[in-house]
Amino acid sequence: MQLSHLTKAILISLIPATSVCAAGLDRSGQSISTFLQPGNYFEAGISILDPEVSGKDKDKNNTGDMAGDYYFPHAALKVQATDHFSVGLIYDQPYGADAEYSGSNNFVENRPVSFKGGTSVVVDTQNLNLLFGYQPNENWNLYAGAVYQTVDGTVLLRGNAYSALNGYDFRTGEDESVGWLAGVAYQIPEIALKASVTYRAEITHKMNAYENFGSTVIPGNPLNPVISAISSSDAKTELTTPQSVNVDFQTGIMADTVAFANLRWVDWSKFKVQPYQFGKLSQYLGQKGFVPNKPNGFNLIDYKEDQISATVGVGRKFNERWGANVSVGWDSGAGNPVTTLGPTEGYWSVGTGVRFSPAENYFIGAGVKYFWLGDADAVTGAHTEAGAFTDSNAIAYGLNIGYKF
Repeated sequence: MQLSHLTKAILISLIPATSVCAAGLDRSGQSISTFLQPGNYFEAGISILDPEVSGKDKDKNNTGDMAGDYYFPHAALKVQATDHFSVGLIYDQPYGADAEYSGSNNFVENRPVSFKGGTSVVVDTQNLNLLFGYQPNENWNLYAGAVYQTVDGTVLLRGNAYSALNGYDFRTGEDESVGWLAGVAYQIPEIALKASVTYRAEITHKMNAYENFGSTVIPGNPLNPVISAISSSDAKTELTTPQSVNVDFQTGIMADTVAFANLRWVDWSKFKVQPYQFGKLSQYLGQKGFVPNKPNGFNLIDYKEDQISATVGVGRKFNERWGANVSVGWDSGAGNPVTTLGPTEGYWSVGTGVRFSPAENYFIGAGVKYFWLGDADAVTGAHTEAGAFTDSNAIAYGLNIGYKF
């Protein structure tokens, strides 16, 4: 079942909307499949997600659609320097969030105060991966590399759901840090079999984040002296993006047809965002009994469980120019209840993609994927009941190009 390089590119390159709606803040899925393409290879694309997430706060007020549309690009370059050594660059945006509440509910502040508006979150990350591979023979590929990562996030808490933290602002500015990845791949070209395991280490960011407590503008607030004292302190906030493991597998199952699978684990259960001043105030609230059972404070964002996701599918080449694939996906979510800033728990999905190759050395691909998002109970950082979100969904679109040179 010998497959040409071009056929492999058409069949195996999944639609560029693989993990755009995963648990936690996961977006891209951090695939390195482009680095495992034969020869010299370049790929670029863009993914767009249109989610619809709505529910009711604990007082049964409708939230409306709180999830924002977003898009993110990706690009990769792989060069086979010699028969045994390869080098590659992969750019993607692995984590992110974009959401804002509006209307009349417990996540919106409608009083005439300086922090009027809806609770919102915007998180943008960028990864530039530099990989080096060693191929002792045609079957094995050992690879490792460095990861340059930037993080830029803003969280605004508004409304009665957040009690004393109504009006809180958190902005990181763009912070940069470095990490690493390593993995191994095995292939049998004659039957289009390829398997790989990739580990990514966690990346820690330490930053001088901006924090502001809007409640200080309310006269008579008994927390004003405490907030003033906390706000005068200056210490770094620490944020660590999680470690992860990707397992990819593909094999020919008949002439011009391959089956593929991807498994992903992300260590979200250890992820937390506790800005320095926010943490000090949360400790005070817990120790004084304002927040029950939280003597050590609480986090702005955290997750209860690790994420496990899987995608399986089949790709087929129809002729020298056209190929297509279909896939089914599942994501466990990162536990329930969840943060009000991302109130869904996992998903099921179906997707399809097509590839058109005008010439032997390049292709153009497009894909679409539909997500049934899991129902979730939403809680604040203090894990107090905030609302319930049901019947949410999303649709993703993708476009990419691949070029072999």
